[in-house]
Amino acid sequence: MSGSPFRLSGPGAIGYVGWGILVLAACLSLVVPFLLSPYVLHLIILVLLYAYLSQCWNIVGGYAGQLSLGHALFFGTGAYTSTLLFLHYSVTPWAGMLIGACCAATLGLAIGFLCFRYGLKGPYFALVTIAFAEMARLVALNVTVLGGASGLQIPLHEGAGAAVFQLSNLSAYYVIYGMTILSVLIVNAMRHNSIGYFLLAIREDELGAEAVGVNPRKYKLVSLVASAFLTALGGTFYAQYYLFLEPNSSLGIGVSITFAVNAIIGGRGTILGPILGSLLLTLSGEFTRSLVTYGGAGVHMMIFGAILMFTCIFLPEGMVPTIAKRLNPKRTC
Repeated sequence: MSGSPFRLSGPGAIGYVGWGILVLAACLSLVVPFLLSPYVLHLIILVLLYAYLSQCWNIVGGYAGQLSLGHALFFGTGAYTSTLLFLHYSVTPWAGMLIGACCAATLGLAIGFLCFRYGLKGPYFALVTIAFAEMARLVALNVTVLGGASGLQIPLHEGAGAAVFQLSNLSAYYVIYGMTILSVLIVNAMRHNSIGYFLLAIREDELGAEAVGVNPRKYKLVSLVASAFLTALGGTFYAQYYLFLEPNSSLGIGVSITFAVNAIIGGRGTILGPILGSLLLTLSGEFTRSLVTYGGAGVHMMIFGAILMFTCIFLPEGMVPTIAKRLNPKRTC
């Protein structure tokens, strides 16, 4: 059934319906921001930011099948590197973004080499990634130059490099919008490339993939490095958008879990999955946090937990694969 127009996931791509939705959304999203209030635009920016970051996680966690719960390390590396360069050396965030991404990619290379060299995978790989991210968080908490527990305050800047991020929600929107579209194009290109097929083969049966000539260590390492590089770009955007960094919100385990859960609920190993998961969880989270004002402290975590349980019970493969099977129950791939 690979020619079905309703195929939203599977070995081919995201399907005709998926591409139609993306193209329509892309056209509307170029105009709609001018009609929205600043708060609504802020919510859309959050959805796009987490869709981008979850898509980055999806490269290694969805396609390669390696459960990373330490992506906050790469996110924080990008955020802190670009911020320190901006504060102390007046390096434009655009350059700092790339430098931070290269630093994160180097960390990903080192961690991946250690883990994959000794065959760590599954829960063991997840624990190692958590450990590295927690070490980075503790360093940021106790090193003065990194701001310590008080964090780093980023001043407003009139230079063109920072102004694109800082001056208005509208300019920040178009930056993260472009980054999200870029992440979709990169993942889709990878999905059509031999690398994507190798990663899927490794995810489904690593020993079988190795038996037919695929080098699992090499391609898992490539996926982790690429994911780390792209995640760090999102860290710089986060820092310049919020103008404040502190260890728990940029290096805490909750950050890593958010990236992973968005992709898993939406459907990991699919392109639309991280987008739909981020839309659902970000908007529901922001809505329920508003209940704190009315005496509903902790309600957002209860709803978050309820969504997780519902997904595990009724949508174990995620939203996109389940919808795809409902639209095309005879699909075998």
